[in-house]
Amino acid sequence: MQVVEKSGEGLSRVYGVTVPVKDLTDRLEARIAEIAPTLNVKGFRPGKVPAAHVKRLYGKALMSEVLEQTLSESTQKVLEDNKLRPAGEPDLKPEGDLQAVLDGKQDLAFEVAVDLMPEFEPVDPASLSLTRPVYEPTDAEVEETLGELAKQNRTYEAKTGKTVKAKDGDMVVIDFVGRIDGEAFEGGSANDVELVLGSGQFIPGFEDQLIGAKPDSEVEVKVSFPEDYQAQHLAGKEAVFACKVKEVKAPVDAAPDDAFAERLGLENLEKLKELLKSNLQEQYAGASRFKLKRALLDQLDSKHDFPLPPKMVEAEFASIWQQVQQDKAAGNLPEEDVKKSDEQLEKEYRKIAERRVRLGLVLAEIGRAHNVQVTDQELGEAIRREAIKYGPQAQQVFELLRQNPNAQAQLRAPIFEDKVVDLIVEKAKVEDKQVPKDELLKDDDLPEGYEG
Repeated sequence: MQVVEKSGEGLSRVYGVTVPVKDLTDRLEARIAEIAPTLNVKGFRPGKVPAAHVKRLYGKALMSEVLEQTLSESTQKVLEDNKLRPAGEPDLKPEGDLQAVLDGKQDLAFEVAVDLMPEFEPVDPASLSLTRPVYEPTDAEVEETLGELAKQNRTYEAKTGKTVKAKDGDMVVIDFVGRIDGEAFEGGSANDVELVLGSGQFIPGFEDQLIGAKPDSEVEVKVSFPEDYQAQHLAGKEAVFACKVKEVKAPVDAAPDDAFAERLGLENLEKLKELLKSNLQEQYAGASRFKLKRALLDQLDSKHDFPLPPKMVEAEFASIWQQVQQDKAAGNLPEEDVKKSDEQLEKEYRKIAERRVRLGLVLAEIGRAHNVQVTDQELGEAIRREAIKYGPQAQQVFELLRQNPNAQAQLRAPIFEDKVVDLIVEKAKVEDKQVPKDELLKDDDLPEGYEG
């Protein structure tokens, strides 16, 4: 095998590799000799098929195997012989007539293009100083959360009397038939529908016209379906619904007492309050960790400056830019981005892509230096959590993920990152600082220099 370095600019390397045709044919003959004793071919005794006949039958398929194996082994040898640390999978570009190579008439020639990991000394985690914002839920918050929970579990009781009228927040039980241009349309009719007025369950304007309705009354509701309505044949159409109001019910909040707690599966009200407080503490602890991690990443970003692997940056930017374009098409761009040109957005998001790559490399290097590993048990649990999202197909998805190295790598990455962050936080000087709840929960701005 002959290897020539064609280019070596920055972190990018390109090598030309040539494998003589004789090496390929020798590998092919060895492969034929390996499988021939196992073949059962009509007209020959088992294991006695001549090598020439095996080559006529399976030569092209076996040569494809040989080429694939040769490409892999040759590329690995290039990396090892040149002591290269690749920053991703090398790109292979065949040269010459590949069919002639398969026919055993031409040397195998190809290029190996690879980006290298930059050489840098990561910051010592023990030298970092961080502030962790913390907040402890108050008894008043627990009571407020309890009240909200009681509202969510409210019941509705029928209103009685001659002056009963539906108001915002009441529930009406209705039958209705919807028509467009006088014709009933599919999906526009239903019976015994329970509709809470003001809940926004129905299209805009529908619920408002039922306010003031009495039990056993008929109300004609006129509405227009939104232009972006999910059923395209109804989008933008005007419709009239003939509604029969069968019942009007008033909301009755559940009393936050021991009986209420028992209905939710708790021993008593005190246990319910303890659970609610624990949930709030968990929520605020998550926000606290998020803020601490953000402060840590900002410090790591500011303390490292080294060349970045170009292909890694391009791949990260392509992923970000695809999402930006999707958000733009759907009208979901952040308000501050709406008036910016694509050129401005591209410049800003490329800087974010560079930040992500730089931080990924720093965390990877710190993790490598401290032998941080993702265990099989941790990866298995991540696969299980991901599979559960697919409901009835969970087992099938679980098996697919177990057999897909790329999918496993995507699940492993955030676990590794969190473990490295935990390691750094453990070694760094961390000071807890009590902050107001609003400050803990507010969104962070981009770091200085990462926005226009």
